[in-house]
Amino acid sequence: MADRFDELIQLMAKLRAPDGCPWDRKQTHDSLKPYLLEETYEVLETIDKQDDGKLREELGDLLLQILFHAQIAAERQAFSIEDVMQLLADKLVRRHPHVFGPKGGGALTPDQVYTNWEQIKKSERQQTGRSESVLDGVPKTLPALLRAFQIQARASRVGFDWPQNGEGVHQVMGKVKEEIEELTEAYVARNDQAGDAERSAAQRHLEDEMGDVLFSLVNLARFLKFNPEDALRRATDRFADRFHFIEAEAARTGRTLDSMTLDEMDALWKKAKAREV
Repeated sequence: MADRFDELIQLMAKLRAPDGCPWDRKQTHDSLKPYLLEETYEVLETIDKQDDGKLREELGDLLLQILFHAQIAAERQAFSIEDVMQLLADKLVRRHPHVFGPKGGGALTPDQVYTNWEQIKKSERQQTGRSESVLDGVPKTLPALLRAFQIQARASRVGFDWPQNGEGVHQVMGKVKEEIEELTEAYVARNDQAGDAERSAAQRHLEDEMGDVLFSLVNLARFLKFNPEDALRRATDRFADRFHFIEAEAARTGRTLDSMTLDEMDALWKKAKAREV
């Protein structure tokens, strides 16, 4: 396995060499960011589809991006892939004292392991002089739903949350209802504005209220024990599959979508939905 990994490192170095690939040589950390995101989401898609063969391929594509960034850094003499692996190995050992510590094999629950992990991370930040906010470590570049989910989870760890029981779920549902009512009020208020400046300010307020609704829905997902990013991704996939069915049925009968009424498309939508049961 080590030989295979070394081969990949050498292949990446060859692609970036003066006589290598012009496209690969042109890339930078910044230019590669879209590809890193794309490959990450393709991995997530194959996990959702439970396609092991495709997952194997997509994990390779994701690994390529990691090797690419490490090679660019090595050319700048910033760090190497070996440095990346050493840092990771050290971190894994340091953050799993119940496994790699003197006693090892500690009988901890997953929640206890997670709590210890966060305490160790906090200690690491203190030692390096970094910020000690409980919200540290949640990247602003995360998808908005996922970032909201992680921010809420971090705040919850220090007790800033509703009760973690059935009553808490009902309180969160009440908050969702409250935010929707405020969104409705903001919508009515915007439509009542006549001047451009007033209407623009009201539009921004409406957008803020929409954000509050989404944030409260993320919170509800957290209390119901699922990731809102995953839930929305699957909902979008279902919508796309049903819409593709409408397109296929229209084509089968020699129709185009713009020649169909909404009722006709809705009937096909219901048919597509019934096929999923």
